[in-house]
Amino acid sequence: MTLSLSSGPADLGALDAPLLVVGLPAGATLDAVLAPLDRTLGGALTRTLDRRDFRAGRDETLHLSGAAQGPRRVLLIGLGKPAERAGALRRAGAIAARQAGRMGVGELAFYAGALDATETEALAVGLAAGAWDYTDTKTAPPAEERRAPLTSARILGADAAGLASGSAIAEGHGLARTLGMMPGNLCTPEFLAQTAREIGTRHGLTVQVQGRAELEKLGAGSFLCVAQGAPQEDPKLISLEYWGGAKGAAPVVLVGKGLCFDSGGISIKPAQGMEWMKFDMCGAAGVLGAMEAIARLKLPVNVVGLIGSTTNMPSGTAVKPGDVVKAMSGKFIEIINTDAEGRLVLADVLCYARRYKPAAVIDAATLTGACVIALGHTATGVMGNDADLVREVIGAGSRAGEPGWELPMWDDYRELIKSDVADIKNSGGRPAGTITAALFLKEFADEFPWVHLDVAGTAYTEADLGTVPRGPTGVPVGTFVELVRGRAG
Repeated sequence: MTLSLSSGPADLGALDAPLLVVGLPAGATLDAVLAPLDRTLGGALTRTLDRRDFRAGRDETLHLSGAAQGPRRVLLIGLGKPAERAGALRRAGAIAARQAGRMGVGELAFYAGALDATETEALAVGLAAGAWDYTDTKTAPPAEERRAPLTSARILGADAAGLASGSAIAEGHGLARTLGMMPGNLCTPEFLAQTAREIGTRHGLTVQVQGRAELEKLGAGSFLCVAQGAPQEDPKLISLEYWGGAKGAAPVVLVGKGLCFDSGGISIKPAQGMEWMKFDMCGAAGVLGAMEAIARLKLPVNVVGLIGSTTNMPSGTAVKPGDVVKAMSGKFIEIINTDAEGRLVLADVLCYARRYKPAAVIDAATLTGACVIALGHTATGVMGNDADLVREVIGAGSRAGEPGWELPMWDDYRELIKSDVADIKNSGGRPAGTITAALFLKEFADEFPWVHLDVAGTAYTEADLGTVPRGPTGVPVGTFVELVRGRAG
């Protein structure tokens, strides 16, 4: 369910709401706007702050019951001592919305002082993230046990432009998270293709979907060798074209890995935890979410989204370790590990991107467990063939609250993926696994500036993070949108 976001005057003395959330930084005191609320509450705010019952540390919350008039509940939430206020507001908004969902209040108002466009946008995105929930495959509880979901949020003193852009980005985030959370038997390559068609219809984008027969004509042997283990399911190469910029201007191309389920193939994964491999399409979900947001924002930039989608399954027709396949570029690849399949799909999608003569190509993929070991669940691994573009992407991720960290792409690592029987092999083993995966992709991205985002540790979480529950996080939607918006001038 989409959260309805609106603005309202910061007049807390006249406010009537089921829940008022007040975001306060550490060391805050009552200002002129909060004073009427304090009087309504019989001085409870003053006493709470004076006694230091609430110190406004990051993520700290305190719930107060309202008086006979005014807001029926008040939730204080701490912003801490943020180096960057927009990020603190994004986080506070998510926590507040989740609390509101547990309370069953249905709607809330949020006050955090004067807000500029950037701060309003961040708060809007945070509120929508906290309100998001996936209930499509759950039976509703008995009526007497149900709590109203959060469906409406007013940001008091919001900037109008920031509210509009925040709503647009929130829609993209919500779409990506919903796709990510869907079970693999529902979110299939065809479903991703249909989602792309719906985005195209909504916003006037050109959408093309190519299946197995078309991929064979393109010579996409690297992509197809992954798909051959599931002959009953048609793989999809999906393209969405948004021509919002100058006619003829080179587009930014966003590429997403769309493995709707990854069993590992013949190199099968351990059974424990394999259910999480439905999230191996989060790169594709990120592209679709970003294209939804970019179209809603009407950004004056040409953008193309490309998705390679299939499933990786063991069967009598599956590709085997030791097989050699030919990519769209003509390069031969030795298959060392069939569980290193995402790079095989992306290799041909990157080759396909050449036809757009792109200004830049950024791919996102839940590519390697090694990235989780290196960077944990905090930062996305960033690598590329263009230093300026790498810095641009990392800056975009920082602004979006999706931090990235650059890993080296030294030539010495290239030795690990040399093959005895082919031009290159698809795995260099465990050492520097994230880097060798990126170096493999680099072989197919030599005609344009390119950056690879390994989102294996950031696109979904197996633990509740406070701001989001277990499941998809929405990464890399924000990074993609910020990168494109940064090029809008």
